[in-house]
Amino acid sequence: MISFKQLPLEAKAAVAAGVVFFSMMLSRSYLAEHLELRTRRLLLRLQMALFANALMLIGSLHVWRSTVTTFSRSSAASSFCFMPWKIAVFMFLALAHSSFFTLLFLVAEEPYFFSLAAYTCLGAYIILIFFLFTLGSVEQAYKFLAGRGAKADTGNKNSRTAMKPVLAVMLTIVLTVVGLLNASRPPTVNSVEVPVHKLPSTMNNLKVVLLSDIHLGPTVGKTKLAMIVRMVKALKPDITVIVGDLTDSEAEIIRPAVEPLGELNSPLGTYFVTGNHEYYTSDVSNWFELLKSFNIRPLHNENVKIVSPKSTDDWFCLAGVDDIEADVLRYSGHGMDLKKALRDCSSEQAIVLLAHQPIAAKWALQERPDINLILSGHTHGGQMFPLNAGAYFLNPFFVGLYKVGQNTFVYVSPGTMYFGIPMRLGSRAEITEIILRSP
Repeated sequence: MISFKQLPLEAKAAVAAGVVFFSMMLSRSYLAEHLELRTRRLLLRLQMALFANALMLIGSLHVWRSTVTTFSRSSAASSFCFMPWKIAVFMFLALAHSSFFTLLFLVAEEPYFFSLAAYTCLGAYIILIFFLFTLGSVEQAYKFLAGRGAKADTGNKNSRTAMKPVLAVMLTIVLTVVGLLNASRPPTVNSVEVPVHKLPSTMNNLKVVLLSDIHLGPTVGKTKLAMIVRMVKALKPDITVIVGDLTDSEAEIIRPAVEPLGELNSPLGTYFVTGNHEYYTSDVSNWFELLKSFNIRPLHNENVKIVSPKSTDDWFCLAGVDDIEADVLRYSGHGMDLKKALRDCSSEQAIVLLAHQPIAAKWALQERPDINLILSGHTHGGQMFPLNAGAYFLNPFFVGLYKVGQNTFVYVSPGTMYFGIPMRLGSRAEITEIILRSP
């Protein structure tokens, strides 16, 4: 039997990732109720950082061999530039690996430069891995199609081997710059008209502004949030809703960055539901209290009547459910409970539901097909290439407006900011202006 020491580095990294993943499941299942909240919070984040780094190590070994080891066997190794190149690749990989740990140590009112650099390297790392894999696959396909019996030309082979990492690095640099510039722009304002069955005529043209996935944390701070709030106020919404993933950190640490939310003054209220990242902070109760101090009402598996400004007899039901990740994490007192959220919401009135994840929207419609409109986020529109494809296939609704059945619509926001990586490729940050139309 092969011992652990005899395994290649990639296999050792995979084993390490498996061990960390097992410890995550163990702590979620058996230790959650026996650990103090702060300890559980730190343990969960540390486990997630270690798990991500163990998986990344497999890719980092491939990056090193493709961009450094390949050239060390050629005449390029004796050039003056080779040593600085090795140092640059090492620093690039080290920064990418350190990005996950910034959630533990580098969160403040405004992002630290180190956090921005680390997450930028993480984004570039993902792009580079994709191109190295794709170009390698193309090369293997070419060899197969060319035929195994063809005589290899050593000179051409070495040239092709060198060209693959060079091309991958060049493409990565270009796309990283484009992604950074795209994400640095203010969110676009997208206006969408949605017909809402049974919406009172006195509430026709009611304006709801939808925010999602702001991700206050290592790379999004007070300045960007203040910009978002200014844009929302300029739209003069009747209602503002935040459908989860507002934050990636504890309330006490990042409280100064949240202060601009106090300027939201929608006449019919501002409402919030949790996303999966709120539960990763293990600080949901403190976030609820902080948001309430800014006159933002969390909808914790509950609903409110939104009454028409023109007639107190006209109203619709606005409900919100906890994110489904609360059930996975066994977060005490939380978890998606649609029956509780829609209590007293009859099919005689229009129903609008806030649910962070599109999969939760799908489950909600299976249980209550009389819901008229569901507002979600979570997908980020994939945020950046090449993650877009994965986000598309993993979610029943990806981004934009979907019609389900005769009288139901689902709108999925691509996110108002970004998570961690300050880049967007193939997607655009958005503030959504939803105009409700009565039939």
